[in-house]
Amino acid sequence: MSEGLVVVDKPAGWSSHDVVARCRRLYRTRKVGHAGTLDPMATGVLVLGVGRGTKLLTFLVGADKEYTATIRLGQATITDDAEGEVTAVGDVAGTDRPALDAAVARLTGDIEQVPSSVSAIKVKGERSYARVRAGEQVELAARPVRVSRFDMLDVRSTEAEGHPVLDIDVVVEVSSGTYVRALARDLGADLGCHGHLTALRRTRVGGLTLAHAHTLDELSALRESGGEDALLPLTPLEQAAAAALVTRELTEPEARALGYGQRIDSASPGRTEPVAALGPDGSLVAVLDESRGTARAHVVFAPASS
Repeated sequence: MSEGLVVVDKPAGWSSHDVVARCRRLYRTRKVGHAGTLDPMATGVLVLGVGRGTKLLTFLVGADKEYTATIRLGQATITDDAEGEVTAVGDVAGTDRPALDAAVARLTGDIEQVPSSVSAIKVKGERSYARVRAGEQVELAARPVRVSRFDMLDVRSTEAEGHPVLDIDVVVEVSSGTYVRALARDLGADLGCHGHLTALRRTRVGGLTLAHAHTLDELSALRESGGEDALLPLTPLEQAAAAALVTRELTEPEARALGYGQRIDSASPGRTEPVAALGPDGSLVAVLDESRGTARAHVVFAPASS
């Protein structure tokens, strides 16, 4: 059975679940999952696990991410992006570059961010977006996130629905759990003119970038041209793990012990991030927790069934 990771360049208008469903058909297996949802409006890097590759997804969800985006100042929407109706307008006339630079700086680094109310976060067992769509007022708690890069590439004046606005092209690098549309909302709130996101493209998840990505059209063409015997692109488990995680080379006794469910000595006690443990033959044996003196396996990759 095919197994590993594939990076899809998600098209606009597709949900992440839509992409998973298409790839289940293309890869001829139900065992396909994704590492981190993209909104239908967004495009770009969507990492999928196929077969035992789904076991790696847990460790990719927490990876840092990079996006290019366009923020529109002068309008707020109910969803904090272009898919929602405009709820308020503001004056951008006095918003100059020094003011923008200062506001962006305040949203860079370790910050407390309130997620968009139209998000998948559960509130008393129900998704926040479902409550909002039902007419409820939802207030989510702020959470710590890190914005390690927030660069403005271009600022231009334009109009939207006859109202003057500013469109700002940005590139951001953020920790897992950061909402870029909330950054757009908060930038507008900081400047007193409202803001929302009009475009979003994810360019990187951990070490996996658009350079690794395939479009659904490309994958579909490969399947159609090769039929049942088509070899669709997959990054093997060991390569995928090495691209996304810190790696450790095991001795044969260490690899055998992990295969039997035993613990081994940690190579770097106190390490907080997961470690991809590779056997002497280069295969992925396990993903380890080395936070203590002895390493335990988060997950062991047993030999594939024949």
